[in-house]
Amino acid sequence: MARKVNVGIVGCGNISDAYFLGTKKYDILNLVACADLDPTRAKAKAEKYGIRACPTVDALINDPEIDLVINLTVPKAHAAVNTAALNAGKHAYCEKPFALTSADGAAVLALAKSKNLLVGSAPDTFFGGGIQTARKAIDDGLIGRPVAALAFMMCRGHESWHPSPQFYYEKGGGPMFDMGPYYITALVNLLGPVKRVGGSTSAAFPERLITSQPLNGTRIPVETPTHLTGTLDFVSGATATVVMSFDTWPYPLPCLLVYGTESTLEVPDPNNFSGPVRLRSKDGKTYDEIPPSHPAERSRSAGVADLAYSILRRERPHRASGELAEHVVEIMESFEKSSVSGTHLTLQTTCARPTALPTNLAANVLDA
Repeated sequence: MARKVNVGIVGCGNISDAYFLGTKKYDILNLVACADLDPTRAKAKAEKYGIRACPTVDALINDPEIDLVINLTVPKAHAAVNTAALNAGKHAYCEKPFALTSADGAAVLALAKSKNLLVGSAPDTFFGGGIQTARKAIDDGLIGRPVAALAFMMCRGHESWHPSPQFYYEKGGGPMFDMGPYYITALVNLLGPVKRVGGSTSAAFPERLITSQPLNGTRIPVETPTHLTGTLDFVSGATATVVMSFDTWPYPLPCLLVYGTESTLEVPDPNNFSGPVRLRSKDGKTYDEIPPSHPAERSRSAGVADLAYSILRRERPHRASGELAEHVVEIMESFEKSSVSGTHLTLQTTCARPTALPTNLAANVLDA
């Protein structure tokens, strides 16, 4: 496919380097410009990566050269920036989470549909060799029929290393909206959409002390649950138990396990593109590593590239879609809603299970 999709990045913070580097790995993408609320930060990134710096975010969003806006702003701005991009006639792809509420996400999807534009969202780690190998093992019947799953992301929080960790503890933050997108998206990719959620949530500490630089010594209030435990009932009949925490000291636990009628599969960390996939041995005493079925070299911007192919060929569904991301947002917000209400919640959204990637694709190609 000869034509490229011209891309601009909004937000030049901590995660942006992964996208500046990632977009250059996919031939379908042509990164042309960047912008940030801090023009000096945008200028520094532009000089580093040999592209234009737009003077303002609005200037980039309205730049006639740009087809697709990559939205790397802070989570509370995701829906607003996506909306601005769509209103300017651009397709949009944003960092996770897609929105802080399913209502905001639904509004973005409705706007995109009305303008015949496409939206997508991270995470795209499920494009990597690790999750795709696990997906193939399940689809090939190596564990029989999937019946249950476990997902664990448990740590002490981010204030000891992140330079600006405040937003992790604001409303719409916490471990679920920070790390949950990786785990919930991986589960939907492996097991399909969810129909019901139950949850219990808490916050162990009313405030956090930043020990990283440059804000060492600053105390920040906690406005969101920092420990969440819940259950997912999938349309397929499988169930999952999910634990996400910023309140616990690390202890060795698997990131993801999928239990089937015939065996158990250990799935690699969904925050990464690669990692070992292990299958319970016949005697049940060990877990044997499955040879990778897909390349491990994919990186951030794989979802952007996949969306770009769908921009050029509209009949082709993109995998890291807005519909998938919106379903994940409703699942995540339902943990706290269920905890507050004391009831299971039946979801209003659904999505198609993303199409598995063929095994014969090169790492920098997603045209399938």
